[in-house]
Amino acid sequence: MTDTAGRSLGSGRGPGASATGDGLIRRRRRRLRNSALGAAALLLAAAGVGWAGYARLSANITPDEAAAAELARYERERPTALVRDAQNILLIGSDTRAGEANRAYGKGVRGQRSDTTILLHLAADRTSATAVSLPRDLMVDIPSCRQEDGTRSDPVFAMFNHAYEVGGSACTIRTVEKLTGIRVDHHMVLDFAGFKEIVDAVDGVEVCLEQPVDDKAAKLRLPAGRVTLNGEQALGYVRARKSLGNGSDTERIKRQQRFLGALVDKVRDDDILLNPVKLYPLLDAATSALTTDPELASLRGLYRLARGLRDIPTEQVRFLTVPRRSYVYDANRDQLVEPEAEKLFGQLRTDQPVAVSPENSQEVPRDVTGAGGPDGPSPAPTFRGYTAAEHTCA
Repeated sequence: MTDTAGRSLGSGRGPGASATGDGLIRRRRRRLRNSALGAAALLLAAAGVGWAGYARLSANITPDEAAAAELARYERERPTALVRDAQNILLIGSDTRAGEANRAYGKGVRGQRSDTTILLHLAADRTSATAVSLPRDLMVDIPSCRQEDGTRSDPVFAMFNHAYEVGGSACTIRTVEKLTGIRVDHHMVLDFAGFKEIVDAVDGVEVCLEQPVDDKAAKLRLPAGRVTLNGEQALGYVRARKSLGNGSDTERIKRQQRFLGALVDKVRDDDILLNPVKLYPLLDAATSALTTDPELASLRGLYRLARGLRDIPTEQVRFLTVPRRSYVYDANRDQLVEPEAEKLFGQLRTDQPVAVSPENSQEVPRDVTGAGGPDGPSPAPTFRGYTAAEHTCA
């Protein structure tokens, strides 16, 4: 708007304001903005990233828009988060053979399944993290899901990994939420190639083998003792079944949990997160490998998540498998053990601490028997599991 002399009339200008005053304010704002941008640029440069690197890392991540749209469609039936600031992230290891790097792991194998699925719970105060493995052979109720061709599947009682095969990450998330009553806040999907790249980015992860391994199916040949696995070897190690342990999926899940604990320990011991030279390759590998919900699909989103994890002691990072036993109608499948499984889910829903003890421990897992008596509250149950502080090598 202008007056009869053609002078600008700012709508918020008071009687003592002037064009010169406005110009001064604008100049001050420009200086503040430029100072802020300059400070941010210095911080990024100090981290060895820079603006171009930041943009590249953010662009590396694939946002799972289809899953977000499908979950929004069923928002009313999804569980409600009970504890503010607690976070539940579903980690999905896909066995897809799509892409040149994944094709070598199964010629003729079609589709995709969730080879590994872990529900990661971060306590609201970020003093602990609990990673619960969900066996792929667990028999569960899978809801009607949108399939890749746009049609919808029928609800079915089937193996857990069938959910990912039918409807991808959205179907898997809805299945987990139906099973546990826990709201999944975020999700990440990682394929074979991405897993290898992350392991190579940290210069390998050390494990300890009680005996030599020679597994042609897993393309794995290793000596006994302490061995530092590169990405290719690590993939074979976490996927092998016949040559390690008793060949069961239970043994494979334990091995995956131990390996992830060793990976967490490696990142923390080497101070990778504080070393720009080591951090950038890890960020590049991790972001390139991930498909996440749109909120996490940026370096800023991942940083917020990592910031909450960095100060958690390794002994407070716990790994366990949902309580289960052989399915009553098929010994090659699993079913939940109740009421133990519901107790675990209840603790996670209400952000209560989860205690774990190794299978070779002399401690007998405790149980919750009630609210307590004269001696105080009943102790929380203890589940079989491990912490990231427990190394694979004694």
